[in-house]
Amino acid sequence: MTRTPPTTVQPVRLWRWRRNPLRRHSDVVEAWIVLATWICVLACGTLAGAVAARATGSAFAARQARVHAVSAVLTDNAAKTPLAGSGYDDGRVWAAVRWTAADGTVHTGQVKVFPGAPAGSRITVWTDHADHVVSEPVTGAVATLQAVTTGVLVAPLAGAAVWAAGWVVRTRRIQRRLAEWDEEWKQVGPRWGNLSGGRG
Repeated sequence: MTRTPPTTVQPVRLWRWRRNPLRRHSDVVEAWIVLATWICVLACGTLAGAVAARATGSAFAARQARVHAVSAVLTDNAAKTPLAGSGYDDGRVWAAVRWTAADGTVHTGQVKVFPGAPAGSRITVWTDHADHVVSEPVTGAVATLQAVTTGVLVAPLAGAAVWAAGWVVRTRRIQRRLAEWDEEWKQVGPRWGNLSGGRG
């Protein structure tokens, strides 16, 4: 006796794009929504990442234009060890410095230096237009890396937001389709029952 191999139902790929009697207009619309969503995810994610990277680079360049480097002198010997419990420890200590601005005025401030630096040591500090000590601006490869990293982080977030919007639209379409099926079944169901009963 020959056994009949089990029959398996193979899913039809891209069935919403193929002509068949079971395909409805809503199926075609849903297929276009899915396609448009993924195109927008890629396009918007790439665009948002590029814009974020450029904005970050511009911010770094703008800050660099607002500050300038000056040569300063330590007025006291720097501490040999950082203070305990001073928060983030980068291995440096605070010390007093003095510098002369471009207009000849003398200024003082506190900057971080390596431990044990003797008084009279010359260091480079960064100041703004008001001659206040500020942190060193991000430049060069570090600025480029941070800008690229920002773009890489923003791109998937923007893409996820677009995908979520597409998912909401698709979900509403599915709910609407199910509601239409319910209405159709309310009309066809009783007649189907009468036909089945008559055959019995």
